[in-house]
Amino acid sequence: MVGGSVVALNLVFNREQREDGGMPQFERAYLNDTFLHTGLGLGIIGVAASALHRSGWSYRLMSANPWVVLGGGLVFSLGTMYGTFNTHPNNYVQKYALWAGFNVAQAAVLSPLLFLQPALLARAGLYTVAMMGSIAFVGATAKQEKYLYLGGPLLAGVALVVVSGFAPLVLPATAARTLMWSERIWLYGGLAVFGGFTLYDTQKILHHARMAQRGLMNADVVNESIGLELDFLNIFIRMVQILGMQQRRK
Repeated sequence: MVGGSVVALNLVFNREQREDGGMPQFERAYLNDTFLHTGLGLGIIGVAASALHRSGWSYRLMSANPWVVLGGGLVFSLGTMYGTFNTHPNNYVQKYALWAGFNVAQAAVLSPLLFLQPALLARAGLYTVAMMGSIAFVGATAKQEKYLYLGGPLLAGVALVVVSGFAPLVLPATAARTLMWSERIWLYGGLAVFGGFTLYDTQKILHHARMAQRGLMNADVVNESIGLELDFLNIFIRMVQILGMQQRRK
């Protein structure tokens, strides 16, 4: 499945490949370190979410006011994220403490997913890895900076997806058709947008590697990994919901 996805995406999106004879060693090392930190961050989220769920946090979260949960989660997530971004990479203790706090914030919001069947979560995780791995391969082997122009359009797409996600909180249940379309935009539009962000983020990481090599910026794989973590989580959540909907139809 993963191999077929890579081949298909490579044929469609990657007709113009790199002109420098392949990825230089410093770019490869920077990308690999970023992927390593992404995996570590996701591991922290998984362990923390499991611990919080066993402690009864998920039950308390589900019974809380959704606006309070949304507001508190955003404040904690954004605070730790921007704190991480603004901490110099040589300040290891503060950098990794804030990064760990960011990952715990994601775990605190996502822990109720553990009420679902482990098999469904495992399938969603596998599909997410396959999708992101295929797209990241395309981004890594494509012509330099080919997809960096996507940043602006993707931000517009995120805005639309976020607005559609708020629809169930503000629209009455009688607006069934509008709610149906908003759900589709949130699900399938979100998959497209965050798939696009995976492509964009991969090329941005390589662009930053070249800039760091020339001394124009600090190499900071922790900051780079946060973007890929958010891509993974947003795709994973939608995979879980899509697989759950398919399961209910059977």
